[in-house]
Amino acid sequence: MSNTKSNPSQERERPDEREVRAEQDRETARELGAAGSQLSTAPREEALANLPAMGIIGWVRWFWRQLTSMRVALILLFLLSLGAIPGSLIPQNSVDELKVQTFKGLHTTVTPIYEKLQFFDVYSSVWFSAIYILLFISLIGCIVPRTGTFIGQLRSRAPGAPKRLTRLPAYTTWRTEAEPEDVREAARVMLRKRRYRAHVDGDAVAAEKGYLREAGNLMFHIALIVMLVAFAWGQLFKSEGAKLVVEGDGFSNTITQYDDFKSGSLFDEDSLAPFSFTLDNFVGTYERSGPQIGTPRTYEAHVTYADGAYGKPKKSVIKVNDPLVVDGTKVYLNAHGYAPVVSVRDGRGKEVYKAAVPLLPLDNNVTSSGAIKVMDGYRDKSGKKDQLGFQAFFVPTFAGNGKGMMLSQFPAADMPVLALNGYHGSLGVDSGLAQNVYQLDKSKMKEFKNSKGKQLKQRLLVGETMKLPDGAGSIKFEGIQEWASFQISEQPASGWALVGAIGAIAGLAGSLFIQRRRIWVRAVRGADGVTVVEMAGLGRSESAKLPEELADLAVTLNAAAPMAPGPDNDPDTDPDPDVVAASSAEPSEGAEK
Repeated sequence: MSNTKSNPSQERERPDEREVRAEQDRETARELGAAGSQLSTAPREEALANLPAMGIIGWVRWFWRQLTSMRVALILLFLLSLGAIPGSLIPQNSVDELKVQTFKGLHTTVTPIYEKLQFFDVYSSVWFSAIYILLFISLIGCIVPRTGTFIGQLRSRAPGAPKRLTRLPAYTTWRTEAEPEDVREAARVMLRKRRYRAHVDGDAVAAEKGYLREAGNLMFHIALIVMLVAFAWGQLFKSEGAKLVVEGDGFSNTITQYDDFKSGSLFDEDSLAPFSFTLDNFVGTYERSGPQIGTPRTYEAHVTYADGAYGKPKKSVIKVNDPLVVDGTKVYLNAHGYAPVVSVRDGRGKEVYKAAVPLLPLDNNVTSSGAIKVMDGYRDKSGKKDQLGFQAFFVPTFAGNGKGMMLSQFPAADMPVLALNGYHGSLGVDSGLAQNVYQLDKSKMKEFKNSKGKQLKQRLLVGETMKLPDGAGSIKFEGIQEWASFQISEQPASGWALVGAIGAIAGLAGSLFIQRRRIWVRAVRGADGVTVVEMAGLGRSESAKLPEELADLAVTLNAAAPMAPGPDNDPDTDPDPDVVAASSAEPSEGAEK
């Protein structure tokens, strides 16, 4: 078939030419028939004449068709990823309410706008939930009919050959002296060896291959639904909390034991896994020289844990990215710091306080700060009840007096120094309001003054004592313990989310790299008694591999049905694979490229 190209300067086709072309396309579609259809599970577009009247039912049907189209599903998926951007850039109430309040204080202009748009609660907002639910419905509406169509295709045979194979994109032919029945049988056996589903239909063999493309497409969308369900389930039933534990102390998995706890809206406190653990000791070693000085080399929390109320104690080591897993709950090692051990005596010399006080790190060398609060049991030299507070500043490796500010030079406790500022008065803990244990509320407290009338402050080495003025008592730096911070989380359906992610990748790879195609081999006896063999192929999309594959099949079949000698044929020469050519005609309606 010749291929004609129009000159750019040529005028558009006249109406009579367009009618002739349309009639040719309709003729091609009639000839291809079922052979050119159903290479995809996508639903066919209906003609405008078949649409119902646009009443209520018509509009509902139109909306449903739009919602369940693959185009809208992709748009909703894009909107979902776009809607997650504010949740990544703007602090969320579900993650850290303190950061949200700080953000509102610093950005008073945009805060009212963000509140109306629910940007501080993106993942529970009305608009994000609407996108999520619509995407879920759209994917189900896409998959259910496609699955039924695909199952029907698997149960059916490849359609018979069209009348004119020359209209297909890849085509070749030759003459052979073999019997038509023998050629068809040889073609069927050859195609089945190449993993085609082949059968003899009349005077031709019909074969089809590449079903995994549609299976991969369905697998990809089903995997997306699995991921959406898994994420939704995880958000609704998840639990996550943090706990700081000093060496020698323990933790029991109950709500009251957490320093901070968040959960999904459908979480039940009774579903917490019953277990407990004790932090035996924390082991941390650091690089001592080179450009990576101070970098952790060993970062381990050695614990003893028990599964259940009466579980047998077991030893374990929790490392970064290597959590302890107990009954589906994971215990992650988050952070590490120091807890100076201090003892406080009142004005009469009685020890009223002794504890390891965790301080929060400020830099990579674990320079730390915090507060020491003596709330009960303290009396001054007159026997009057009072409360003490100390602003604490700790460095594990002190540079030495006269060598700059009090900043740690190394994260290990090589030369620990504790700096204290003393106060007395009301700590504000009796008001019933929540208070940060690492900060000191000095609004109702007075500074201790030294003999020169200045604020009392002192640096202490381990074993040293700071005397309080006017016989108010003393505080002693007894020693150091280390603490570790843990994140205890239970994320249900995380395994299903992983399965969905792997399935989506595998399905996408199959739908992209596997080609759905059909091959027909027709063998009939010609007018001169010589068998004429025709081979043609049709794929779902244009690909250079289809003519190449057809050429390879033709060469293989030629071994069983060699080319017959003729006026233009050399009987000792096999057919040139270049004989396979793509049809120059554009595939008509019903023949998908």
